[in-house]
Amino acid sequence: MPHDGQDRIETPAATLLDDLLTLTAKAVPVVEALQHSATAALRDCVVIDGRVSASALEAEQHAAHGLSWLATYTEALRQMQAWADKLTAEGTFGEVEALLHQIAFGEYLAQIKGGIPMSQTEILRLSALGIDAAPLDTPAIDTLIAKGNSPAARARLVALMRERSAEITVGRSGLDEELEMIREQFRRFSVDRVEPHAHGWHLRDELIPMEIIDEMAELGVFGLTIPEEYGGFGLSKASMCVVSEELSRGYIGVGSLGTRSEIAAELIICGGTEEQKQHWLPKLASGETLPTAVFTEPNTGSDLGALRTRAVKDGDDWTVTGNKTWITHAARTHMMTLLARTDPSTTNYSGLSMFLAEKTPGTDEAPFPDTGITGGEIEVLGYRGMKEYELAFDGFAVKGENLLGGEEGKGFKQLMETFESARIQTAARAIGVAQSALDVAMRYAEDRKQFSKSLIDFPRVSDKLAMMAVEIMVARQLTYFSAFQKDNGRRCDVEAGMAKLLGARIAWSAADNALQIHGGNGFALEYSVSRILCDARILNIFEGAAEIQAQVIARRLLDTRSN
Repeated sequence: MPHDGQDRIETPAATLLDDLLTLTAKAVPVVEALQHSATAALRDCVVIDGRVSASALEAEQHAAHGLSWLATYTEALRQMQAWADKLTAEGTFGEVEALLHQIAFGEYLAQIKGGIPMSQTEILRLSALGIDAAPLDTPAIDTLIAKGNSPAARARLVALMRERSAEITVGRSGLDEELEMIREQFRRFSVDRVEPHAHGWHLRDELIPMEIIDEMAELGVFGLTIPEEYGGFGLSKASMCVVSEELSRGYIGVGSLGTRSEIAAELIICGGTEEQKQHWLPKLASGETLPTAVFTEPNTGSDLGALRTRAVKDGDDWTVTGNKTWITHAARTHMMTLLARTDPSTTNYSGLSMFLAEKTPGTDEAPFPDTGITGGEIEVLGYRGMKEYELAFDGFAVKGENLLGGEEGKGFKQLMETFESARIQTAARAIGVAQSALDVAMRYAEDRKQFSKSLIDFPRVSDKLAMMAVEIMVARQLTYFSAFQKDNGRRCDVEAGMAKLLGARIAWSAADNALQIHGGNGFALEYSVSRILCDARILNIFEGAAEIQAQVIARRLLDTRSN
């Protein structure tokens, strides 16, 4: 049985499974083998002459995306097992952790066997992958499915959550003491400076005050992972996850302010000249320069190869003409990481170049004061605080020295190098939003009385809270794993994509369930859960929509040249 030192709380009979870690350890390789079988079966359908056929992959899109979800569940269970083993070795695998672990395995194994929800109406059955569930019929998996996610386990978990409500996370994260100190610092900042104001900013559709941004700069948010030699802190991507998680727990708009700096810094670190690094990175790290990412165009969406905005040589400099959309925090920023076509003879990725285009921060009266750029706000349901814009460029001037890396035609490759970090950071934002949903749902369920007792005392309300806590921990472990891979210099585009794919779904599920717990009040704008629901919805769309994310994961899994 698990142990947690001197603070052991006695468990009701049959809540925790005997030999839990032995059972879950036996389940992982079975699921891994199942995924390998599914990959092989689908590969036979989509690989032609040693390459993944685009048309065949599209024809098998449901199965291909289903494979991505199966692989995501497999990795999630693998990382939950690694987390449990680590805590056990440290002597800190307590009752809360054991309940989270067994419920996660019980539920995810049951879904793998019976159907994984890719969306509300799209369920992945193993038969769609050309395999069946027979390999899952083992004593260990049968026990976990039958008894892991039991009503007693869920009820006990919520009872412990109520007792330990002052703790920052439900269960130990598995991170080291330094990272948990960072978490505590940013949790305090969120509680003191963000949460009291977040709903008002949202309802009034206001920009996050510069005072908050200045305080974030002082805390080092914008220079967190920038190397020390360029004015940053040189910390890990794991630290970025913790900071993003806790800031987004306060308000996703605040948690997302660092995203643009992360993207810009990563672009410059990976693809910039030494002069560009020396010039831009210290300014990004200090918050003196606030950047925005200018990639997406009307009618192209995720098809970046079809971009039409063009940059034309004008002596040593460039002029940019074209239209961009869904540009976050565009008006108030000082620099745009701008993707444009510099080779007009191309119609694909090869003719794209990246620019570090300087601009003047605007005001409410004149949001885009520079010559050659105009813009209008896009009104949105949620994800407010920075505002979204459509931009039109008409001969907008960019200095020649601001062509990233000093090379034309490298833009898409340079952007691809940032996707891992951006998606890891987005997964962390999703965890923060899910955690905020759990926070408000727990408070409301405790305080709201119906039929002479608190809502939390009703099993279906309690069950919702338990599953929120379980899936948040699953998302955490998958996200932290992808961050550790990145920190150790390993390719992690698949792992980062999985973390983002699952994290976004979990955030939406948590927010939806939190609103359901609020009942009619959840539909009232005055309650913060209405904002959290709107904020959660965007996570399945930006930084790669769920369908695009699944497509990218599937292609990598099926490509024999990358395995």
